Amino acid sequence: MDLINSSISDFTKLLASKTSVPGGGGASALVASIGIALGDMVGEFTVGKKKYADVEDEILVLMDKAQKLRVDLLQCIEDDAVAFEPLSKAYSLPKDTEDRDELMEKCLRDAASVPMHILELACEAVDLQKEFADKGSVIMISDAATGVAMLQGAIKGAAVNVKINTKSMKDRAYAEDLDARVDALVKEYVSKADSIYSDVWNRL
Repeated sequence: MDLINSSISDFTKLLASKTSVPGGGGASALVASIGIALGDMVGEFTVGKKKYADVEDEILVLMDKAQKLRVDLLQCIEDDAVAFEPLSKAYSLPKDTEDRDELMEKCLRDAASVPMHILELACEAVDLQKEFADKGSVIMISDAATGVAMLQGAIKGAAVNVKINTKSMKDRAYAEDLDARVDALVKEYVSKADSIYSDVWNRL
């Protein structure tokens, strides 16, 4: 399944269908990649302008980081699908299947790991987006705000896709540790995204 290179029409059609993948994790990764792409666009409209010559080197560094994040987030769409498929199969195993619990636990950890990575990447993208909003071309700040709003949605989406897996884990210490990391990132970065968006809103 080549989700990354599918058309927007095909991807959303699959998303709307009765299939296990793509799902919330892949959708969150796509939204986050679009969000940081908007930041990169702000950079493109900033570099080369005399008015922003003093921050051009900083913007170029931000753009390089944004481009890498966008590609990494797109890869997460595929990774999420690959990680979820074994879990989907494990759920269908009879409860008396030998080693079913151990297999389920491994599959749950694998399935949680990708949205956790998406969450971390989206949070990193929010930090970059603040820089684009603060230092980028003022005529593009609405795009920075749009991007950060999308990143906030991706953060929330990735977070619940971690927690739906930790909820079923037998190893509660591992699950609770992962939940605590999710809670901390959501608390910090949902608030940070709100602040960036509000700042741009008040400048318009």
